[in-house]
Amino acid sequence: MTTTNAATAPSVVSGTTQTSSSSSSSSSSLSSSTGATLAGNFQTFLTLLTTQLQNQNPLDPLDTNQFTQQLVEFAGVQQQLNTNSSLSTLVSLQQTAQSTQALTFVGKTATVSGTTATMTNSSATWNLDIPSNCTMTVTITNGSGQTVFTSNYPATAGNGQPFTWNGQGNDGTQWPDGQYKLTATAADSSGNSVAVSTDVQGVVSSVDLTQTPPMLTINGQSYTINQIKGISG
Repeated sequence: MTTTNAATAPSVVSGTTQTSSSSSSSSSSLSSSTGATLAGNFQTFLTLLTTQLQNQNPLDPLDTNQFTQQLVEFAGVQQQLNTNSSLSTLVSLQQTAQSTQALTFVGKTATVSGTTATMTNSSATWNLDIPSNCTMTVTITNGSGQTVFTSNYPATAGNGQPFTWNGQGNDGTQWPDGQYKLTATAADSSGNSVAVSTDVQGVVSSVDLTQTPPMLTINGQSYTINQIKGISG
């Protein structure tokens, strides 16, 4: 198309272990400390294990398989908790990186997927991605939702095609600078709908770091970094 100027872990218990006051006390202590003790103090487990061995029945000692299983289970829980802690650290680092990246965009011109552009000095431009040749109907509305311009155009396939509107309505009215929304519908020669996507450009005026992910303000609209297709200037 052409540019237009009109448009908690379980306690370790053995079936052969005799219950004693000391072992019961150690079990309670471990249970109350929950995952933090498992992850941060391996000595607690060794103390409990030693107490269990000291209080076992000499005529029926702790089964070797049970002993090994307890070690494996504890090691597995501890590893999982350490993994969770590492993942939390990675997420925190990623959020910090996103905030740092977002700050570097301030003052630069960004291209984002969107339909609302800002008209300045009686000129507003949208970039259209058109998948196939078609006849396209362009409708432009103002901030109140009022239709200020509409027209049909023959369009050829291509991405990033600029459509520029000079702010004049169908009746010749010159509309003031501000934000305007473009809606494009299209159909090919067989009458099949053609999906036309719209991008807009604007200067990143500010970044809101209180949001996750950070939000960039472009043309008065908020966008995430993932929505930005390109940066220039």
